[in-house]
Amino acid sequence: MAAPLSAYTCTLDRAQAGELHAWLDANHWRFREVPYARFAAEKDKVNVVFYESGKLVVQGKGTQEFIEFVLEPLILKQARLGYEAVLNPDLLLPRLGVDESGKGDFFGPLCIAGVYVNEAVVKAWQDAGIRDSKNISSDRQIGVLAQRIRETPGCVFSVVPIGNEAYNRLYAKMGSVNRLLAWGHARVIENLMLQRHRMEPPPVRAISDQFAHDKATVGRALMSLGREIELVQRHRAEADLAVAAASILARDEFVTRLGKLEKQFSLALPKGASAAVDAAAKEFIARHGVEQLPAVAKTHFRTALRAQGLPEPPKVEWRRPARRESGDAS
Repeated sequence: MAAPLSAYTCTLDRAQAGELHAWLDANHWRFREVPYARFAAEKDKVNVVFYESGKLVVQGKGTQEFIEFVLEPLILKQARLGYEAVLNPDLLLPRLGVDESGKGDFFGPLCIAGVYVNEAVVKAWQDAGIRDSKNISSDRQIGVLAQRIRETPGCVFSVVPIGNEAYNRLYAKMGSVNRLLAWGHARVIENLMLQRHRMEPPPVRAISDQFAHDKATVGRALMSLGREIELVQRHRAEADLAVAAASILARDEFVTRLGKLEKQFSLALPKGASAAVDAAAKEFIARHGVEQLPAVAKTHFRTALRAQGLPEPPKVEWRRPARRESGDAS
């Protein structure tokens, strides 16, 4: 069992700082002067200092209890230490989360995963460290968490890996990464809905990141069963536990398959898109020939042109489509 927190920092806006000061005063905390602080107070082995910069520092043996029972529910109204269900009951709703990995990586496949969670699963993961895979730097930790997710009773999951050759064929046909992603997300949702008999209770919605400007991009791709539940698309969807779990399964699949490609072609294939990736692409072509590149890479990336010494087309600046005025005809 982890030791209780003895130090904590966060930022408060003016209104939150005023509410905290009023609460401390009403509950008979002892105020004192601290350099560069707007106010400081102490009571019951807890010291609270709010600085001119807007930073709040809490220290002492009672830090965790103060955060859980005062700071988060009364002042921040945002939980980080286990009060999620109290402040946001939606976090316990049965739902699907969908996310992908490999979209921005020149080498390796595109992997899309979906995860069903219910109240029991959410509680089982409360202290598991499951979070957006982009915030986990170790491939080994990704693997450990992926195994934990797969072994959790009540959790149902699906992973759709799109290997490089299939990816390149689909991209050539669809002409858009967003359309390809929409198809992949829809396929995962359909795969999960085919396992509804294993979900208790059934999901009320599916949540995914909004990767396309037009939310209808995924909606149009949904298959028959996927249209039976609400689809919620939002930016930074990985903040939802179900989506975070899906991001971990997708990344684990990507890392595993990239490793197999490295062994197959006896060459290190760096992640992402960088100078190191450019160098590896040139070395791959020198060793195996350009005709083998579609087996390991996403060939619509500019990296593929650079690796072959071909000119790159001019970059086109993306512009958000103009919004209709409220009076415009729909």
